Amino acid sequence: MNLPTRVKLVDVGPRDGLQNEKLPVPAAVKIELVHRLQAAGLKEIEVTSFVSPKWVPQMADNAEVMAGIARLPGVRYSVLTPNLQGFQAALLSKPDEIVVFGAASEAFSQKNINCSIAESMDRFAPVVEAARAAGIYVRGAMSCALGCPYQGEVSPDSVSYLAALMKGIGVQHIGVADTIGVGTPLKVQRAIQATLKHFDINDISGHFHDTYGQALANTLAALQMGVWQFDTSVAGLGGCPYAKGATGNVATEDVVYLLHGMGIETGIDLEKLVDAGQFISDFLQRKPNSRAATALLNTRVS
Repeated sequence: MNLPTRVKLVDVGPRDGLQNEKLPVPAAVKIELVHRLQAAGLKEIEVTSFVSPKWVPQMADNAEVMAGIARLPGVRYSVLTPNLQGFQAALLSKPDEIVVFGAASEAFSQKNINCSIAESMDRFAPVVEAARAAGIYVRGAMSCALGCPYQGEVSPDSVSYLAALMKGIGVQHIGVADTIGVGTPLKVQRAIQATLKHFDINDISGHFHDTYGQALANTLAALQMGVWQFDTSVAGLGGCPYAKGATGNVATEDVVYLLHGMGIETGIDLEKLVDAGQFISDFLQRKPNSRAATALLNTRVS
């Protein structure tokens, strides 16, 4: 086992976690969530998405949220930019990093953005080029790397193909994303092995959903390969739109509890993180979708 001694977590709760919420979440609440996450020690926060409000109305306040954050030195604020128009709008908000995404499944790419995987790279190439010219770091995400709601299995060869395309257009870091949460540890390791043909281990992260309760096992499988960067979502925010009623992103609290229990440093204060999750869960009028948070909150009242 090649376990890292320190892990970097990117909390995607403010963006990926909230984007599918049906009721509007005010900009002030999103800003407060970001403030609480950075107070808990998060150094990487995915804040918002510069997409058409027609498609993702929850992110229509993107510029307002970015402008409202009291930025801390040493914290990196990233945004999702699916096209050049989105990137140009995002540029005014001065993000430290942008995120582009492509699917490892042809069926998903066609259903989701009406083009092939190769054609989607043609859309992203000018975004990546413009970002790098502006000195902005570019992170890529490979969605459906471990399974697709339309075609089912996704092969390691498909993951390798997408990783090569991402590398080819200048993406600097790649995330292996289990968008629908169907992955299991061996599938994770095979997908990472395929990605390693094109990206260094230091430029690969895991993004696991917990639909079938496999996210922590998948995180451990990635850790054992030396992966030390992961996307997580405070309070387990975010559903899975392709699996009715399913949970979405793995909870940051659960991953921090796992890592600290293994003696792996994160720089995150778990109690403050639980408070941040409780804050947004209270606003959404539901309990945090985190087992660790639930257990820690129970010890406070007992």
